[in-house]
Amino acid sequence: MVIKIGVDIGGTFTDIVLADLETGIMRVSKVPTTPDDFSSGVMTGIARILQQTGNSGSDISQIIHATTIVTNSIIEGKVAKSGFITTKGFRDILEIQRQIRTTLYDFLHIRPKPLVPRYLCFEVAERIGPEGDVIEELKEEGVRSVVNELMKENVESIAVCLLHSYLNPVNEKRVAQIIAEDYPGVYVSLSSEICPQFREYFRASTTVVNAVTIPVADRYIRNLEKKLRGEGFTAGLYIMQSSGGVMTSQRAVREPVYMVESGPAAGVIVAKFMGELLGYENIISFDMGGTTTKASLLEHGEPKAAPYYEVGAMARRERGATKGSGYPIMTPVIDLTEVGAGGGSIGWVDPGGALKVGPMSAGAKPGPVCYGIGGTEPTVTDANLILGRINPNYFLGGEMKLDVQGAEEAIHRKCADPLGIDLVEAARGIVEIANSNMIRALRSISVERGYDPREFTLVAFGGAGPMHVNGLADELEISKIIIPPSPGTVTALGLLMTDLRHDYIHTIIKPFTELGSSEVQREYQRLDLRATKTLADEGVSEQNMTFIRSFDMRYLGQSYEINVPIPTKVAEINLPKIEEEFHMTHERVYGHKAPGEPIQVVNLKLTAIGVVAKPRLKKVERGRGDANEALKQRREVFFSDEGLIECNIYDRYRLYEGYTIEGPAIIEEVDSTTVVSPNYQAEVDQFGDIILQRI
Repeated sequence: MVIKIGVDIGGTFTDIVLADLETGIMRVSKVPTTPDDFSSGVMTGIARILQQTGNSGSDISQIIHATTIVTNSIIEGKVAKSGFITTKGFRDILEIQRQIRTTLYDFLHIRPKPLVPRYLCFEVAERIGPEGDVIEELKEEGVRSVVNELMKENVESIAVCLLHSYLNPVNEKRVAQIIAEDYPGVYVSLSSEICPQFREYFRASTTVVNAVTIPVADRYIRNLEKKLRGEGFTAGLYIMQSSGGVMTSQRAVREPVYMVESGPAAGVIVAKFMGELLGYENIISFDMGGTTTKASLLEHGEPKAAPYYEVGAMARRERGATKGSGYPIMTPVIDLTEVGAGGGSIGWVDPGGALKVGPMSAGAKPGPVCYGIGGTEPTVTDANLILGRINPNYFLGGEMKLDVQGAEEAIHRKCADPLGIDLVEAARGIVEIANSNMIRALRSISVERGYDPREFTLVAFGGAGPMHVNGLADELEISKIIIPPSPGTVTALGLLMTDLRHDYIHTIIKPFTELGSSEVQREYQRLDLRATKTLADEGVSEQNMTFIRSFDMRYLGQSYEINVPIPTKVAEINLPKIEEEFHMTHERVYGHKAPGEPIQVVNLKLTAIGVVAKPRLKKVERGRGDANEALKQRREVFFSDEGLIECNIYDRYRLYEGYTIEGPAIIEEVDSTTVVSPNYQAEVDQFGDIILQRI
């Protein structure tokens, strides 16, 4: 018996999925998130799903968890007191940061406050040269003096980032040994282990983000593991990475910087899985939850990676005006665009009399007004309820009765009355503005990256995603939408579709024409050995190991690189073909290319995948009748172009393969509601997915 559990903590709800890999049986559960102690909600959800299935903790083979604990700790400023050790002359690297500002001409711009204050930043005498040679030996007495000062300050962790240590880590490793001797028990993060690549500030920032969150992640994960053991669980706990793979809990407490976009990455993996299952290579993933909406693009079945990422006021890919607003990290992160538009996003009127939505969210507590647990601010969920899209008596399958009157009063008081409009118009405005915010996110990951969204299929999920997706697809002229079963918990399912993953990098910085195949082969052999040992230690057999290789390349003089895949077998590398691929990719991303210009190879990259067993989706029965068998009732629902229309309400659990529904219609299930606009048709495929197409 092989049973896996996926756990995803969202801003409003915590989602649990249990899958029996042998029988294909799958169960889902959804419980309110508990912000005061996230593990409480996790344990409640797991207990509920075990009760539903009749399993015990000892029956579970693996638990995979997505958590925002790292991101939240930075956003909320609840990080550990940490120290920073660097090469003499570089003490102020965290203060200086970069010259860029979020707004170019804003001379009053305030940079993000360093995660390690200056009085806890120290220098040590040593120097590694730009070729990796030791120019100045490490002065160990100076290191011991610094460690003594950090001990007096009772720091919980120490980040070490010495100049050019990515080429030669000998001095960093010796610093770590001295810290272990003189200050045993303190957490240590070495840049040569966390982020072994060039660019000093980026490497330092990545290492510091890791250091200040290690104690936070350690306490949370250890506490959760203790609770799980107390309930009889013997399975290993795995944590979702931002890159789309999973890692052991032991690695997660050492390298929490890899968890920054833990949950959203799982949603992208679901979209990838759906594309492979249904035969669609080009996918746009659209995940609208309670607090935010996340969008990502997959070309030829693979998600894109963001070269740089910032975590701060909110986690985001570095692009345009977001640069300089947070703390950059250089660990692998799936290229996601995230906006503050979710079911809990608050509708409000600004001083100029304009209706706004978000980025503030009601979150899990106090939540939308209609939840009846203390919320007073109108949200997108309240607006959808007023517009008839949500059934107040069937929210979470009827487990939570929604307060329609409370939602009406809140929208009247906060939006409709100040603007001098009626209730329905105000609710419509909230929904349309939220849609506008989400359209910008979808454009950001498609049009702004050089992709035509009309050539992609949209996979929509999250509790609120299927209610809004028609309008978004219309605006972007996307012809086909896929809505998987249980879209409100599908991100948790994505956790069960992920493999173990480790990323390795070697900075090389040399002309492309001077890159010899023997040198490439030698470096990849070294990386392969490290990756093979790591995966073997995690119990992965050699036949289940997959290696993906790529180059980071740029034109000579450029500041940033483009990632270009190379053959899995190094002996098959065709340098002219790789050069051609680089030119083509550069033209797509930037709109131009420069054949004949000298090219540099900056990094050699290796992604090591440990393939694990995954659940298989069961097919639904072929329908013998038509969709009217699933008809529940009729009610009035508001549609933007047509106004209030009385339309059919269907039970998704009674829809079978081949059934079609013409809009306007509503399809209800426990964790989500699908809106079928008047100009759309819904068809159920063999796996129970709803395929929406414009008619």
